[in-house]
Order: sequence, then C-alpha cells, then structure tokens
Amino acid sequence: MNAALNRQLQTDSDLSLPEYRILVLLSEAPDHRLRMSELADGVLSSRSRLTHQIRRMEDQHLVRRNTCEDDGRGVIAELTEEGMRCLEAAAPRHVEAVRRDFIDLLTPDQLEVIADVFSRIDAAIARRGE
Repeated sequence: MNAALNRQLQTDSDLSLPEYRILVLLSEAPDHRLRMSELADGVLSSRSRLTHQIRRMEDQHLVRRNTCEDDGRGVIAELTEEGMRCLEAAAPRHVEAVRRDFIDLLTPDQLEVIADVFSRIDAAIARRGE
C-alpha cells in the first residue's frame, strides 16, 4: 500500500510519501513550525535522514529551517507558503487514493478492529514509557 501511495503522490504531485507526511505535520503544527527532533519522531525517521530530506525540501522552497528561539541550539522546520500550496494541491488526490486503496476496501467492522489493534499497541508502548 505504501508503494502504491508513494507512486500516486510522485505521479500527481512530484512528492514522495515522506515529503507529504512532513508537509502534513508542519501544516498541523502551531505556526506551521516544529523542532526537527519532534518532526523526526512524527515521521519515524532518524534525525540524520530527516536533515537530508529537509535540505532537499528547502531546495524546492517547501520548507525553511531556523534556529530555535528558545535555546539557540535547536533547529526549527517551518512550512513555507509554497509548501502549503503544494500540500493543498496534493491532498485531494492523495486522500482519494487512501480511500480507494484502503478505507473503501474494508467494512466498518474491519476498520474498527484495525483501530482497536493500533490503540492497544499505542497504549502498551506508552505504558513502557517509549
């Protein structure tokens, strides 16, 4: 499924699935900004890999990096206006593909089971403090 969704994004929007996820997380963040460490956690990526990804996205004017105002050591990734336009253009077709290739293939009961499974996994991990 991830490969199909990645192909759809590449074909329709010239974005990869990880790039799309980064744009979504930044669009949902306060002021469209996140510390790089938080962003890495959100996209399940190493900080090194994310740094390279963000650098490529900066070259496309989708994001920009700034020094963290709170401590001066951290780095903040910020969604640009161009990044928001790109996300808004990509989202409708991507959502359509997710529905077609996942949501619409399952019954409401099956979706409920999947939600329950992931809730249990999240709760178990949270209890361990990870």
